[in-house]
Amino acid sequence: MSQADPVPVPAPEALNASDSNGTEALNATAKFVATPEGTALAYGSLVFMALLPIFFGALRSVTCSKSKNAADMPETITSRDAARFPIIASCTLFGLYLFFKMFSQEYINLLLSVYFFVLGVLALSHTMSPFMCRMFPESLPNKQYQLLFTQGAGEAKEEILNYEFDTKNLVCLLISSVVGVWYLLKKHWIANNLFGLAFALNGVELLHLNNVSTGCILLGGLFIYDVFWVFGTNVMVTVAKSFEAPIKLVFPQDLLEKGLGASNFAMLGLGDIVIPGIFIALLLRFDVSLKKNSRTYFYASFLAYIFGLGLTIFVMHTFKHAQPALLYLVPACVGFPVIVALIKGELTEMFSFESSVEFLPTSPRLSSFPTVSGSPASLASSMDTVSMATGLSPRRRRVQLSCM
Repeated sequence: MSQADPVPVPAPEALNASDSNGTEALNATAKFVATPEGTALAYGSLVFMALLPIFFGALRSVTCSKSKNAADMPETITSRDAARFPIIASCTLFGLYLFFKMFSQEYINLLLSVYFFVLGVLALSHTMSPFMCRMFPESLPNKQYQLLFTQGAGEAKEEILNYEFDTKNLVCLLISSVVGVWYLLKKHWIANNLFGLAFALNGVELLHLNNVSTGCILLGGLFIYDVFWVFGTNVMVTVAKSFEAPIKLVFPQDLLEKGLGASNFAMLGLGDIVIPGIFIALLLRFDVSLKKNSRTYFYASFLAYIFGLGLTIFVMHTFKHAQPALLYLVPACVGFPVIVALIKGELTEMFSFESSVEFLPTSPRLSSFPTVSGSPASLASSMDTVSMATGLSPRRRRVQLSCM
């Protein structure tokens, strides 16, 4: 899912470039040689930011799975979806490659900017919602609103969207819109990261693998996809350099020299966060299903992710060549939990676990993060970039924003 720049350079500098699914690759730039301090700060910040949506999104996925309301259920990825993911992702990637070759990059990115502006505002407003619920003055009226879209008439009338919200949600939407305009006009890296974190958090929470076998199929297929498109062709690199959207986390390597106006970035794509993240979230739900009051598999896979991402950076600097992150993340995130299961004698239970089962009422619940129950933003931040590759389509549903 990540990609690399095949052009040799004096020194490896950054994780940068994105593919059509929002995933990033390890890249380098010949124009700027970062200081060791700047590089360490950038990489360390990226790793830290990557861990936030995985950890908290996984916790939220447990609560999301307990929902008994069909309208609030997350999007489930089946083995069939997982098997066709790399194929559709490849077609999407190559299609974008042709688009950028045939049409003006400026106009394509303008459309993408507007599109992701809308998705980002919705996703970020949901992320802010629980904080606003605590900070909103009780003395101010909190009025309820409803936005309803239907098609047809009479008995043939069909509900497209039933969106319920209140004054608190409107305030969140206003603040998020300010961030969105900031991103749209300036493309500032902080605004990019706010949108990226919101997308990644909701992606991990709301995209659910139905079992471990499906997770292995998905990660295995994307492992092959990543290696082929990074090392076998220049398609991914071309699209990555042309594609401008908040589908990556960035951090400047020259922050110490230039402050917030820095412009030489290390980058990590959301695909390298969300794809392993939904597998880690599945293992947390498996931990909860065991009813042993432990989180062994979650912590094992979480540490495996840290190891895999660190190994990616190490190999890149050792061999002075960019590396696809999933080449290291997939074996680590799958291998570590399997080894733990073999040692504990729970391998059969792991692979027979179905994510749809009811969990304990005492399942982990993080009230500081929003319940993005099936809203348009939930599917947006659940990764429009992922659903584009999987072919999963949003269900028509009734949406009610709530504060946890």
